[in-house]
Amino acid sequence: MNPDQSPVDEPRVTVALIDSGLGSLPTSAWLRKLRPELDLLLMLDPDGAPWGPKPEEWVIERVVNTARAAVARGADAVVLPCNTASVTALEHVRADLGPQVPVVGTVPAIKPAAAVCRSVAVWATAATTASRYQAELIERFGNGADVVGVACHGLADAIDRGDLPAVDTAIAAAVEATPSDVEGVVLGCTHYPLVVGGITAALPIGVRLFDSAEAVAAQTVRRIDELGRAAGTTPGSVRVIVSGREGELPPGAAAFEAGRALGAR
Repeated sequence: MNPDQSPVDEPRVTVALIDSGLGSLPTSAWLRKLRPELDLLLMLDPDGAPWGPKPEEWVIERVVNTARAAVARGADAVVLPCNTASVTALEHVRADLGPQVPVVGTVPAIKPAAAVCRSVAVWATAATTASRYQAELIERFGNGADVVGVACHGLADAIDRGDLPAVDTAIAAAVEATPSDVEGVVLGCTHYPLVVGGITAALPIGVRLFDSAEAVAAQTVRRIDELGRAAGTTPGSVRVIVSGREGELPPGAAAFEAGRALGAR
């Protein structure tokens, strides 16, 4: 039997993860580690990417419709491992799907970073860095730390392409824009954990990195357990939906360990 297949009579639990590009991969990889028996439904939207610069109503409609499609394909829970989707559409998705479908959002790890670091840089896309949402998070969770936003121009796009030289260039530019005395860097875009090795190597020794992928995966597991549904024992499957169509992870995903672990090639 293929390891991505399960006996037809075995109970299954499916988690859908919604992001326009590869931002769902870090959380998906953590779910694979924490609960390998879960079936994963990766909902990508290259036709609509990037979501960040789009009008708010457009994003809401796109994400809500994608969540509906995920449930129609059998999703028991929905995760928005995307800052844009979470801040713009999370409550709309919850209202649309109702309480019977757990919906988990993503928040940049500003709070844990500011709890242990006196100075913090939040690396994010240009749109997120300029957003009222990030400013409010910093004000709410800054905990007296010196927190600054750093726009990482082109980094998410380079990751989506699997263009590692462009990734290195974007990381170098972000490091140059980061105050030299920061003690912590928050990865405020869900794409960035895919290149955490390159970011660590480029930053001064001792700078701590914070991202939310593991925490989002753990919260998803808790919400699934609250459903009280058995998920089977055999390894779960990974299905990819590309802008509404059955497909595969894009070739760029194979450049990253998480992508390869989820079947990219």
